[in-house]
Amino acid sequence: MNIPFLDLKAAYLELKAEIDEAILRVTNSGYYVLGPEVEQFEKDFAEYCGANYCIGVANGLDALTLSLRAMGVTQGDEVIVPSNTYIATLLAVSQCGAIPVPVEFNELTYNINPELIESAITDKTKVIIPVHLYGQPVDLDPILEIAEKYGLKVLEDAAQAHGSTYKGKKIGGHGHAVAWSFYPGKNLGALGDGGAITTNDKVLADQLRTLRNYGSAQKYINIEKGYNSRLDPIQAAILGVKLKHLNQWNARRQKIAEMYFLGLSGTNFILPEIIPEANSAWHLFVIRSKQRDKLQDYLQAHGIQSLIHYPIPPHAQCAYVTELSHLKGKLLLTENVSNEILSLPIGPHLSEESVSYIIDVLKGFS
Repeated sequence: MNIPFLDLKAAYLELKAEIDEAILRVTNSGYYVLGPEVEQFEKDFAEYCGANYCIGVANGLDALTLSLRAMGVTQGDEVIVPSNTYIATLLAVSQCGAIPVPVEFNELTYNINPELIESAITDKTKVIIPVHLYGQPVDLDPILEIAEKYGLKVLEDAAQAHGSTYKGKKIGGHGHAVAWSFYPGKNLGALGDGGAITTNDKVLADQLRTLRNYGSAQKYINIEKGYNSRLDPIQAAILGVKLKHLNQWNARRQKIAEMYFLGLSGTNFILPEIIPEANSAWHLFVIRSKQRDKLQDYLQAHGIQSLIHYPIPPHAQCAYVTELSHLKGKLLLTENVSNEILSLPIGPHLSEESVSYIIDVLKGFS
């Protein structure tokens, strides 16, 4: 048996007729930058997330960067980030000239530990970025309370959390702004790059629309130094099709996660945990093993592709070797766990037969 980590083509083939029709609709429309397809998707995705506004941008990194810019983050400011995340979270901070301040995570959920945030706040802190890692929602209420206490903004990184819920409400409207990625491998993925920001703040939304469009709200009148970061209308049309199927695809992921929990219970693998107030979108199903590399080779030998999210923590990357070198050896939980984590296949087009095979193979590992 040969099981890929994620079958992107299968998602397209399932919706081929709808997607092809949507693409043709755009090409026939004559609107190739922004326009009605982007506006419609923004409306639909905002409604899906329970937010008042959605601003489509070119990718997830731009969604973070533009949000920080709109929140007034600039040279010398500090932004609190999780120590365990994809490097894009930190890159957005750096692109604003600010300093990322990594905070360790809860070992059970892999999300930033709210109990450690307050001690990282200084008079230079402007924003807290909690990341809903692997699709598992962060415990947001304590973070929002800390932010209010210190007059800070909360920018959620929801690049992996399309459809996740916290206390009965979908991720997308809890904090001051929420940044999204529509990279093809996401639960809601385009056929290329794409991103968005959701927010309930009209002033922030208007500023983000200006920032994404060269700093211009009116053609040839530029009120600030902006970006060229606009969600492509073809991608918006494709995302609009997929959005209608997102809950169904997430339900398939949930079923696979339940099979993993049941099948791997009592083994030596450390399984993920979800806080009681949340429902994960199960973008990833991450287990831990002290013999991770050996386990990955073993799975590959049995035709099962697995990935590591992420093998090198951001503070240990060459890109941050100077700026964050003082943290090496101090974020021990992050550094230790990065050597143990392994992501199993959990795409919505993975068959139950394949999941059962993966479980049986895992049980045979020693």
